[in-house]
Amino acid sequence: MEGRLYTTGEFAKKANVSVRTIRYYDKQGLLKPSKISDAGYRLYSDEEFARLQKILTLKYLGFSLEEIQSISLNETVNDYVRNSLEMQKKLIRNKIEGLHLVEEALNETSRILEQEKTVDWKAILHLIHMISMEKSLAEQYKTGANTSVRIQLHKEFSVNPEGWFPWMFRQMDLREGMQVLEIGCGNGEFWRTNLDRIPESCHIILSDISSGMIQDARKQLGDDARFQYEVFDCHQIPAEPQVFDRVAANHVMFYLKNLDMALREVQRVLKPDGIFLCSTYSSSHMKEISEMVHEFDERINLSEVRLSDVFGLENGQEMLERYFEDVRCIRYQDELRITQSQPILDYILSCHGNQQEYLGNRYEEFRTFLEEKMKKNGVLHITKDAGVFLCRTGKNEKHP
Repeated sequence: MEGRLYTTGEFAKKANVSVRTIRYYDKQGLLKPSKISDAGYRLYSDEEFARLQKILTLKYLGFSLEEIQSISLNETVNDYVRNSLEMQKKLIRNKIEGLHLVEEALNETSRILEQEKTVDWKAILHLIHMISMEKSLAEQYKTGANTSVRIQLHKEFSVNPEGWFPWMFRQMDLREGMQVLEIGCGNGEFWRTNLDRIPESCHIILSDISSGMIQDARKQLGDDARFQYEVFDCHQIPAEPQVFDRVAANHVMFYLKNLDMALREVQRVLKPDGIFLCSTYSSSHMKEISEMVHEFDERINLSEVRLSDVFGLENGQEMLERYFEDVRCIRYQDELRITQSQPILDYILSCHGNQQEYLGNRYEEFRTFLEEKMKKNGVLHITKDAGVFLCRTGKNEKHP
């Protein structure tokens, strides 16, 4: 059977799907034939069965066809099946965990109704939240996977031997007994990297607006008693005034809908001698990658908005000084020296812009473009210009 090719009808019958389904996925660019015969027949190989299996699994998990195309775009033939199966197993486990939580919430709501003979609307609200969490699997995967890609690029190709996470941790100056809050903690990789350096008596609340991210952070850090996990919006922090010694926000502030509201909340929950650490980057950060993309197609923007314009190293101090008396900016000295094209491709596809729209049908052309750049230059030098603001609580009368 090795090397056999199947017509559309044979392929559909063997896979137990309709010919119409195969043609539709072909039209959408998700499942292209291996070759087209001289007579014009579309022919599929055994490899396409693995691709079809992945499409059907992701559809079952709730992904849209556009999201499936985005996930599958940058996988090469050699690593396709192995990486694909590992990713699918992880998603299925998350789906099972989510369904178990929904089942528990349903059982508890039913138990209350049976015992008290009245509807517990608080329990119903909790049930709604659990179902919403289970339905967010696609968005959770995209956010987590994209974050991992960007972290990996910096891990592999940064020049500074002290990575960003250890450097950022050193700026926190954590001590025994401190109360710490991180807003927008993501998957908890920052704390996992620095786990052995955290004082034993610290109490750290990891928060994120995404319940999926909190779930990932909990998995990363296990049952470590130093950590507590909470889902909330940092525009309204559910904490008493002046309770935290440190509040951290790692590349988060430029995503917030209302920066002033969030800063007021951070100022409120910090102790008088507390420190707010918020990192960001300048307009020149990773500029060479944006320039390469524009050279290939000037319509591509890797971000819907320039995040450094919202809150960057150039303008962040002025914004922070409205809420904090002492604001210092410390820059992280580093650059990327990239020797492979694939990590750049992965990074570009992980960004928040419109690149999927313009690269989807030109992926191989763009790969060739990058490989030629790499061959010509040998090493691609990429500017990194990131840093952290250290803010000490200031005078209330400075608030607007």
